Amino acid sequence: MKFNFLGNTGLVVSEICFGAMTFGGKGYWEAIGKVQQQEVNDLIKTVVDSGINFIDTANVYSFGESEKLLGQSIKDLGLNRHELVIATKVRGRMGEGVNNVGLSRYHIFQSVDESLQRLQLDHIDILYVHGVDPKTPVEETVRALNDIVLTGKVRYVAVCNWPAWMVMKAIGIAEKHGWNKFVGMQYFYSLAGRDIEREILPLAADQNLAVMPWSPLAGGFLSGKYTRDTEKAGDSRRDTFDFPPINKEKSYDIIDVISEIGKQHNVSAAQVALAWVRLQKGVTSTIIGAKRIDQLLDNIKSTELELSAEELKKIDEVSALPKEYPGWMVERQSADRELK
Repeated sequence: MKFNFLGNTGLVVSEICFGAMTFGGKGYWEAIGKVQQQEVNDLIKTVVDSGINFIDTANVYSFGESEKLLGQSIKDLGLNRHELVIATKVRGRMGEGVNNVGLSRYHIFQSVDESLQRLQLDHIDILYVHGVDPKTPVEETVRALNDIVLTGKVRYVAVCNWPAWMVMKAIGIAEKHGWNKFVGMQYFYSLAGRDIEREILPLAADQNLAVMPWSPLAGGFLSGKYTRDTEKAGDSRRDTFDFPPINKEKSYDIIDVISEIGKQHNVSAAQVALAWVRLQKGVTSTIIGAKRIDQLLDNIKSTELELSAEELKKIDEVSALPKEYPGWMVERQSADRELK
């Protein structure tokens, strides 16, 4: 297992991050996974034994159950808290109260206290804002994030699912006031969804932000279980929870290519898809999830797979984004600044 610095910080994280979204299975999260305590313990032990030190969850995953199961697992296994980097999130609705949702100062402080209780920890290493709150001013959110770090309950703050302009606005506000800034970004990124290459990845490079891709297998669609002849895998969350949205016809073309490359390396299509994400410039730690040990081990083995320049070219070509404005104009007008 290799390690990377988290953006412009001294914090070191494994190149694979284990995501705990499959833990719990409450409500609509059951479609994603309903892993319970003993299975959670087995998965977390395998994670730690493989060298992964980065674990990601969210308060909203199974409405707190994921955090509870993860926290109990750390305790049951007697893991060294200081050898782990634990991330969780705030934004989603956690109850019926009108203030039990969003990115207000009120909800951020309330949510962090409740997450710490569920995790049985005294601090959160990375707190992500889990999405946009259109009703709370960005300045209020950024100020609250700075202040929660100053309490010692949170070490670093990061962002998930915001548009690039809003991330940059938040960074500008924080810089103006000398507040703690975002150090990383968690976004959907896979061969079936390369959208962040337009604005998010250039922003991350410019501001030296860590990038943590979620759903690198596009909700299991790139696992190798799906083909044009197999619309239902039988044991995949995509069968009942068709998310994140992707262009399936294009994705079938991608699957054809990565399956063939996988055969040449005697590995799964999933390993090829994960290796491609890991090898992309700017990616810090790829988030993988699993319901079973064999799934987890197969995903972890993707770190051993090296793809040739020719193989990467084939994958890039079949999965490339269509040109969009102003991107194509920027590219066209930049040509006269290249030195001959």
